[in-house]
Amino acid sequence: MDFETISPGDFGRSLAGLGVNLLVRDVRRSVAFLNAVFDMRAHRVTADFAIMTYGKQVFQLHADGTYHSHPLPSLLPESGPRGGGITLHLFETDPDVAAARAEDAGGMVLQAPADKPHGLRECVILCPDGYAWGPSRHLTPEEEAAVDG
Repeated sequence: MDFETISPGDFGRSLAGLGVNLLVRDVRRSVAFLNAVFDMRAHRVTADFAIMTYGKQVFQLHADGTYHSHPLPSLLPESGPRGGGITLHLFETDPDVAAARAEDAGGMVLQAPADKPHGLRECVILCPDGYAWGPSRHLTPEEEAAVDG
């Protein structure tokens, strides 16, 4: 699918399964952050909207104003983090690399990279809008043995 030329109607009809749409204060700032920290790709970027891809996964960014007649914005804080209670996991992103890039891109490392007993090395990074992103990679057998040890 060519995300640069697909019509809005064809794009909407192509969506299936679980969809993610993040409301953000500044679409272009969010695009820059997601690209710089997680190597995501952005398509059809405007002040109001962007199609984002992470590997084969597709999600959307919408500026707050695009939800002008929707009840959700009335629940959003005017400042501070927005995504309390959700972590957006990125299972194919090295957490050490992402953490090293985060602050220069305007994010904050909430939890430093660490090896976990569930077989992943992961961290938690807050983006400028306060969504928690969880980059991770699988542990090597040696790393997993050290965690279990």
